[in-house]
Amino acid sequence: MSEGIKIIATNRRARHDYSVDDTYECGIELEGTEVKSFRDGKISFPDAWAEVLDGQVWLRSLRVAENPFSSIFNHDPDRKKRLLLHKDEIKRLARKTEEKGYTLIPLSFYFKKSRVKVELGLCKGKKMFDKRADIRDRDVERDLAREFRRHH
Repeated sequence: MSEGIKIIATNRRARHDYSVDDTYECGIELEGTEVKSFRDGKISFPDAWAEVLDGQVWLRSLRVAENPFSSIFNHDPDRKKRLLLHKDEIKRLARKTEEKGYTLIPLSFYFKKSRVKVELGLCKGKKMFDKRADIRDRDVERDLAREFRRHH
């Protein structure tokens, strides 16, 4: 990635289970102790998703661990977090998610110029045969690369 970007976590499972049609970079509204947990990489989002409600995008099922050094001023680890996008992007996402089969999945979290960003993917679920085809294509590509290296 480019200069000034530090990846916190990526959701590799999302690219296996969903086909990603479009991606959006969004900011995320965090409380003070949540930022410390992000810096330590203490986040978990295996089944996280986003939804559009009342013109705002909310991230659900993202667990940000509590910071052990923040005493009584700690945050709720399971609260929903608001994502920061432009209004026209939110309208576009709302239209797309109303279509059958589309959902919003966080693909990765990273720091960009000391701000936490989320790469949000507009995804459609894959069927089992699609997953098998992807695995087969990846294996064939790996074998071709291996053969090419061996002959050169």
